[in-house]
Amino acid sequence: MIQTTASVGELVRAWREQRHLSQLDLASAAEISQKHLSFIESGRSAASRDMVLRLSEHLDVPLRERNTLLMAAGFAPVFRDRPLSDPALKRARSTIDLVLKAHESYPALTIDRHWTMIAANAAIAPLLAGVDAQLLQGQVNVMRVSLHPRGLAPLIVNLAEWRAHLMDRLRRQFRITRDPVIDALLKELTGYQTGSVRQADQKTQSQHDEVAVPLRLRTPEGTLSFLSTVTVFGTPVEITLSELSLEAFYPADDATADAMLAMGRKGG
Repeated sequence: MIQTTASVGELVRAWREQRHLSQLDLASAAEISQKHLSFIESGRSAASRDMVLRLSEHLDVPLRERNTLLMAAGFAPVFRDRPLSDPALKRARSTIDLVLKAHESYPALTIDRHWTMIAANAAIAPLLAGVDAQLLQGQVNVMRVSLHPRGLAPLIVNLAEWRAHLMDRLRRQFRITRDPVIDALLKELTGYQTGSVRQADQKTQSQHDEVAVPLRLRTPEGTLSFLSTVTVFGTPVEITLSELSLEAFYPADDATADAMLAMGRKGG
């Protein structure tokens, strides 16, 4: 996240450079002259409210940071930031619960921008049975639970492969948002590496007849293999909704599908 003490011109320039765009690239996309953009970045021209929003759109600035740009330019924030428990978001919360429930007997959960678990369906709990109880207290961080030595890490058959996948996602998120909380989480997770994982990460991954990186997890029901998908709200104008994502796991093989259905019937 970029500090609010910067001017709007400095913020625009910082986001443009972060996106690896030249002034000409951004000016052309926003349909303004390069000279006008240069004047905005240098502070020689004041950016209008509409111009701030237009540049933010073409820079793919997250909604939370678009408010920061607006305030730096002297305008009121546009995007609301209400908790999911707010009555105004009741319909959105109901939609999340509906999707999670509909995905049973397969696991699915909803996370916020810092990977805190907001909600989960009934199929998640059995997969967390081997996780240290301390990691499941309070606000549960999904990344921490996945890679912590007392979390799921010892149970993940393809830990090096799955860890690399998660770390790549986290690094990409940090490149996009520059969120210091994500930066701290990256450093924490990096510290979880064991010598064996480091060595495995350096080796060329074996070839799999797969369409995506699977999560292979040892459970009392045997080794379960999942493929994951991520769903987000389309065109959100509420910060909270823009930062939520729903991660759903699907069986990667018939044995996993049968095991999850059996667990679902047992739990029901």
